[in-house]
Amino acid sequence: MSELIGSIVILVGAFFLFSAGVGLLRMPDVFTRIQAGTKASTLGNILVLAGLGIYHPDWSLKLLIIAYFVLLTNPLSSHALSRAAHAIRAPMAATTVVDALRDENDGGVEEGSR
Repeated sequence: MSELIGSIVILVGAFFLFSAGVGLLRMPDVFTRIQAGTKASTLGNILVLAGLGIYHPDWSLKLLIIAYFVLLTNPLSSHALSRAAHAIRAPMAATTVVDALRDENDGGVEEGSR
């Protein structure tokens, strides 16, 4: 029974990993691609690791360490990539209305020059 549950959790994780790949292809600009890739791949990786933990209980500690590493590094790397893309003025999608980081940076320059 645990093999069936583990296999189902792994399958659901694989679906989220697939949707991350589709999101990278379908999203209109670099910022939404980063978001789609990071959120879906983090959840997909965690579900695959959880499914492996159910399927092989003796690997649980190693899988927990890997899951912690994924939860720590995926958001940090996507944040660094998006800040770098914003710094080099990567174009945003035409439907983007607000650029909060640009507004924040412009406000800081005006206040610092007074």
